[in-house]
Amino acid sequence: MFDTNHVVDDSFEISSSSEKQIEKKPFFKSQNGKISIFQDDAISFLKSLADNSVDVIITDPAYSGMNQKLKLGSGKIIGKYSDAGEVGAKWFEEFHDTDENYKAFLKECYRVLKNSRHIYIMFDSYSLLSLAPIVREIFEVKNVICWDKANIGLGHYFRRRHEFILFASKGKRPLNSKSIPDVWKIKRVTSSKYPTQKPTEVFELMLKGSAENDFVVCDPFLGSGSSAIAAIKSSCRFIGCDISDKSLAFSTERVEQFLLTQSDIYQKSSLLGDDAAMTKLFSNGKSK
Repeated sequence: MFDTNHVVDDSFEISSSSEKQIEKKPFFKSQNGKISIFQDDAISFLKSLADNSVDVIITDPAYSGMNQKLKLGSGKIIGKYSDAGEVGAKWFEEFHDTDENYKAFLKECYRVLKNSRHIYIMFDSYSLLSLAPIVREIFEVKNVICWDKANIGLGHYFRRRHEFILFASKGKRPLNSKSIPDVWKIKRVTSSKYPTQKPTEVFELMLKGSAENDFVVCDPFLGSGSSAIAAIKSSCRFIGCDISDKSLAFSTERVEQFLLTQSDIYQKSSLLGDDAAMTKLFSNGKSK
């Protein structure tokens, strides 16, 4: 497990030039000060950040719609529905994505994001239909990206093999590369100890499109910590949060070990699919 000796109680400075610090104290802060993780709910965490203090937001919210509204099957992806709220259950608290709550979340994202910067928000098919229109009220939506998981997954009708990523901006900013397609063939994570772990390559592609060295990357739904690993690989600073004890233990251990060994203990190999464009982007860095 993670080493509690590395958990510090000083506040985190968002960037070297920022004058305002986060009022909350981090659950974990790296020794170089570039990675900070907080225990908090997403909206409360965002409210603690200064205006225009974040360069890129990359996040995968734990939407409630697919599970709470449809309740397909037994809920085995993240535990049994009947276990929700029980101590020790596999189930973790989801983000209740009512229109009002989701709009409050997006408005905080807009406030903390610097001008001429990008945001990436992941969606399942259900939440895309119900919530994506709200994103357009606040941000300038530029693309809907399809993450092709290469291998077929679960499904009660058509079997699911994809998720979506909404790419939007606050103001105008070009992508770093003109060679990134809008379909990303990256294999799903299998046999993970965290129920909704996403491949680091998904978040790395977001940062290949939108980040520069030392950019502040923010993920208000940290989950397994894949976004934090992607930020480290991209030479960025990182701030993130999650409300779940399991997420904090998992992601902190993962980040700490990666900083020590440059090895990802929870994704030991690349999950890129057989896509020449993807392979070239990862082998050659930024491609114009």
